[in-house]
Amino acid sequence: MLAGDCSAEELTQSCLDRIAKREAAVGAWIYLDPDLALAQARALDARKKAGDPLGPLHGLPVGLKDIFDTKDMPTECGSAFYEGRRPIEDSAVASLLRRAGAVILGKTVTTEWALSAPGKTVNPHDPSRTPGGSSSGSAAAVADFMTPLAIGTQTGGSMIRPASFCGVFGYKPTYGSISRRGVSMLARRLDTIGVYGRAVEDLALIADVLMAHDPDDWDMLAKPGRDLSGALAKGLPDSLRFAFVRTPAWGSAEPDMASAMEGFVKGLGDLAHDVELEGLFDDIVSIHRTVMHANVAVFLGEAADKAPDKMRPETQERVNEGKAIPAADYIRALGLAEAQAQALDGLFDHYDVLLTPAATGEAPEGLGFTGKTVFNGMWTLLGVPAASVPLLTGANGMPIGVQVIGRHGADAQVLRAAKWLWDRFGVPA
Repeated sequence: MLAGDCSAEELTQSCLDRIAKREAAVGAWIYLDPDLALAQARALDARKKAGDPLGPLHGLPVGLKDIFDTKDMPTECGSAFYEGRRPIEDSAVASLLRRAGAVILGKTVTTEWALSAPGKTVNPHDPSRTPGGSSSGSAAAVADFMTPLAIGTQTGGSMIRPASFCGVFGYKPTYGSISRRGVSMLARRLDTIGVYGRAVEDLALIADVLMAHDPDDWDMLAKPGRDLSGALAKGLPDSLRFAFVRTPAWGSAEPDMASAMEGFVKGLGDLAHDVELEGLFDDIVSIHRTVMHANVAVFLGEAADKAPDKMRPETQERVNEGKAIPAADYIRALGLAEAQAQALDGLFDHYDVLLTPAATGEAPEGLGFTGKTVFNGMWTLLGVPAASVPLLTGANGMPIGVQVIGRHGADAQVLRAAKWLWDRFGVPA
């Protein structure tokens, strides 16, 4: 774009053309105004022609999950409760995207309130299968070449699992790296904003724009910036130290995924070692569930009480589960999570990154279930960075991601490892 290979209007129009051709089949978008998208693009082209300074995302279309406030588009959170809701100002993410020169193409489908009740989106590789959730539309839109970049969120496995199912690159940064101001809150202790792209460099480019401190998000890191693009530009090491971690959720692994993952790790030879997470980590999946659902009850409980007829049964069930959690159990879960985070940190004294599956297997058949989060929620709980790299294929030819996990704050290391793996084992599109 900056080199002038095409104009912002031309790129935006090409995305709109693709959407017009494929949206009826994929269902990735909940709001799309072609005239508004093109107006943004033309304004950016005018800035370039005038010689004004250009942002790092100049002219690049971006899909935005429908839980981010936008002053010029509805934000309905996939819920009848918010039908027709029109925010009066942008979320922090929308503001940063505009400032960097991005074209906010439209709003992508989310499961209801970013939980488990699915929207209309299907998997672009097989419309009989789920794209995952909750960032279903964002992952599917990137996978189907409707947009080069998209934004999602993760509270359990809502970034990494859809990336795996849809066969794209997905990245969940260290907790507190991107402001959640103007985003529908689900679990303050867990909610993390992430990005989708079709290359590791794309993830770094957009994440660098979004990692700007915002005092209005009290959980933000004081210095969230990582210069991820700069880290990738420095080149990659000849080798890395990988720890293959099956995690306590390994019993949920589907046979074809387990075989593919173990075969992949074997191909790394002496660079990878099997590491067990046991003892202190045995209950980490249930601990994440306790923390998540207690928060869900707080943030969605009022809506559930006020308008139960506007909340889908799957969401109401999750709220009710949270309401039933005793305060003592929640406090105990937080304490255990802190101990687990400290124990995990010590593992990175010996390994550069951890490798583990990004999902239990291929995208499940049917559209009523978005897949299990057991290989994702623990890393969200511990606040560490994670990326899904589309390196494996299941028994039915569907994509499966390899999940790369890093030390808290070592986001650059995660993306460098993801790039290292892709350069050696990836299959270019």
